[in-house]
Amino acid sequence: MKHEYPATLPLPAPIVQWLAAVGRVARVTAEHAGELGLLAWRIVVAIVRLKVSRRDITTQLYIMGVQSLPIVFVTASLAGIVTSQQGGYQLISSSPQYVLGTLVVQSVILELAPLLTAIVLVGRIGARITAELGTMVVSEQIDAFESLGRDPVAILAAPRFIAAVISLPLLVGFADVIGIAAGMIAANLTIGLGNETFIYGARLFWHNWDLVYGLSKSIVFGAAIPLISVHMGLRTRGGAEGVGLSTTQAVMFMILTILILDAMFPPLMLQ
Repeated sequence: MKHEYPATLPLPAPIVQWLAAVGRVARVTAEHAGELGLLAWRIVVAIVRLKVSRRDITTQLYIMGVQSLPIVFVTASLAGIVTSQQGGYQLISSSPQYVLGTLVVQSVILELAPLLTAIVLVGRIGARITAELGTMVVSEQIDAFESLGRDPVAILAAPRFIAAVISLPLLVGFADVIGIAAGMIAANLTIGLGNETFIYGARLFWHNWDLVYGLSKSIVFGAAIPLISVHMGLRTRGGAEGVGLSTTQAVMFMILTILILDAMFPPLMLQ
């Protein structure tokens, strides 16, 4: 006896559109992940084979490190001042005053200095790298390097990667000092907390691992920023409009990546 199976009912149009959108996002994500992995491997190979110019590294260190000091100084100062003022407002009636020293130091070292410094470098360095490389792509300068047998990754990507990994921890250390000093001064001016009391509270709950934790964040952020910005710059297509679009997308991806990485650090390193 022949059995007849009911015809498959078509899926509703909204579900089809949703599945198509999920598929597109998954495809684009996998494509970016693969290209980022390949770019990271090519950078490592260029570094191991000593194909990176020391002069280029020094130039990028100056651009990323020295020229970023003023904006990092302002950002760290404001972070320390705001943390001190808000902490003093919340703790002055319910906790000993020396706790404010702990709050400022822990907040600056564990979170504010690495995160805010990385975000500052996203806007100042990451966007610049993407725009520079994107302009070189649309003006066919990258093709000229390859036609001459020169590796654009070793010339353009690797020096920026090395400089960012070196300069960001140094900038974060500078931000730590400035943020804590600014918080101490603000605590003295707002609630009359003496420097000795502030330092006592900071030392009371201090762990050396806190500094390792903050600097570890800065190293990871320093690797992510040039990697994403170079990747997006080399993907640029479509002239000046494409450069602007790539730069905007790169900034968005870098900030999102930094926030995701920042959220992953506490369960991995503070347990």
